[in-house]
Amino acid sequence: MAEDGHDVPPPESKWKLPVFVFFKDARLVFKLDALGLEILQIAFPAALALAADPIASLIDTAFIGRLGPVQLAAVGVAIAVFNQASKVTIFPLVSITTSFVAEEDTVRRMSSKAAEEEDSEKLSAKNNEMKELVPEDVLLENLEKGSTSNREMKELITEEEEFETTAHKSPAVTSTSPNKAKFKNEKRHIPSASTALLLGGVLGLMQTIFLIFLAKPILSFMGVKSGSPMLKPAQRYLTLRSLGAPAVLLSLAMQGVFRGFKDTKTPLYATVAGDLMNIVLDPILIFVCHLGVSGAAIAHVLSQYLISLILLCKLMKKVDLLPPSAKDLQFSRFLKNGFLLLARVIAVTFCVTLAASMAARLGPTPMAAFQICLQVWMTSSLLADGLAVAGQAILACAFAEKDLEKATAAASRVLQMGFVLGLGLAGVVGLGLQFGSGIFSKDKSVIHLISIGIPFVAATQPINSLAFVFDGVNFGASDFAYSAYSMVLVAIVSIASLFVLSKGHGFVGIWLALTIYMGLRTLAGVWRMGTGTGPWRFLRGQSLE
Repeated sequence: MAEDGHDVPPPESKWKLPVFVFFKDARLVFKLDALGLEILQIAFPAALALAADPIASLIDTAFIGRLGPVQLAAVGVAIAVFNQASKVTIFPLVSITTSFVAEEDTVRRMSSKAAEEEDSEKLSAKNNEMKELVPEDVLLENLEKGSTSNREMKELITEEEEFETTAHKSPAVTSTSPNKAKFKNEKRHIPSASTALLLGGVLGLMQTIFLIFLAKPILSFMGVKSGSPMLKPAQRYLTLRSLGAPAVLLSLAMQGVFRGFKDTKTPLYATVAGDLMNIVLDPILIFVCHLGVSGAAIAHVLSQYLISLILLCKLMKKVDLLPPSAKDLQFSRFLKNGFLLLARVIAVTFCVTLAASMAARLGPTPMAAFQICLQVWMTSSLLADGLAVAGQAILACAFAEKDLEKATAAASRVLQMGFVLGLGLAGVVGLGLQFGSGIFSKDKSVIHLISIGIPFVAATQPINSLAFVFDGVNFGASDFAYSAYSMVLVAIVSIASLFVLSKGHGFVGIWLALTIYMGLRTLAGVWRMGTGTGPWRFLRGQSLE
């Protein structure tokens, strides 16, 4: 053990300043080595799962756009409100759950491995002791001399054979090794998983009640006043959509658990199944049943309950969701870090929600264009969140194992991959939105405003990707306090810029402010790791104790 109390000493970096760690082994960014494969195996399914719901929302937007710009704008405001409420309640829970589950599962595996080695050593010692007590040549000599009865000798030989057999048995028989069949078949006791589901269910019910009874005042705050043609469809959509809040929060909490296990494939399958159901039901309920925006909301709610049901069935096979006692639940630990991330997520989502409110105040046409641009902006950027999930899970395990070299390498790699992904997305989004805007709306005024927003939506992709990946890196290092405080400062500056720029430049000003917002988010991440402070002070040779 090193002098600083870690099993693995801080890695000796060849870089003179911590900031150069971002360029560490940059030539390996596309290499499919062990680390690269581990990142991709987690990130690719996670990215698809994360993008599946926004893609379904884009399809919702395309269907609703056929109803007219008023309906499209109304649903855009309602979705912004629902997403704000959902993120405020669930984002802290999901982020904490992923880190806590990864840490607990890692500690559990390490303890099991230690127990296995200890049991193996004990059995080996007993076997050697038996051989010392009754050496083989002594047994033969005594048999020849007849000094020991056949019955006694048989008992001694039998006892020795039993010790030898036991000592060479697979440790899975007498230990809880995670690499053995018996251990794999046992349900995992992960208190964080049970806590996350309980909190998710309670928060979901609270969100439903909150949105149903306060839908109209909230929409009024968003700029949809009593005389607005957007009010009625927006209120109807938001009220129906809120019925799915418990399912949304439960499914996201369970996704956090699976991510902690580095299993992103199960959430992907469940999400795809639910979103396919949503896509099939959308045209049926909207046009065939003539339910309009209500049909879109009902389709989305049913799809979320299907996702939750699939995930719950899968999780019950892996985890003991009913802990032996209430003491095993970790409410204090969740709440302590949850309040920090709650402040952070309020700051994050308030900026986007305020931007939507500013667009709504400009009228139905600007709001419709803003909704389309925002959905594309968020959908494409969320692809980088898959890398964030991979970085968080790998870093949480690495820090739990005190493997600081792997933590450094993983953080650098996911950030480099995120930047390259952002560059690729910039080209795809720019060209796609330029030639595909007609899919979302046939209104020429809406399409014209979309063309104005394209440079902002496309050019910010590399910045957005880095911002999302930095979130995963900070959460993996359990740097929740810095994430919260830095984001509050970013939000204050961004909100001020929103008011100033939207007032003077309208639609363009809103997107300028959002660009500043994402740039400051990225800068906050670069500053923390690049200066080697907080959990990254080992990059400057300092102890983490």
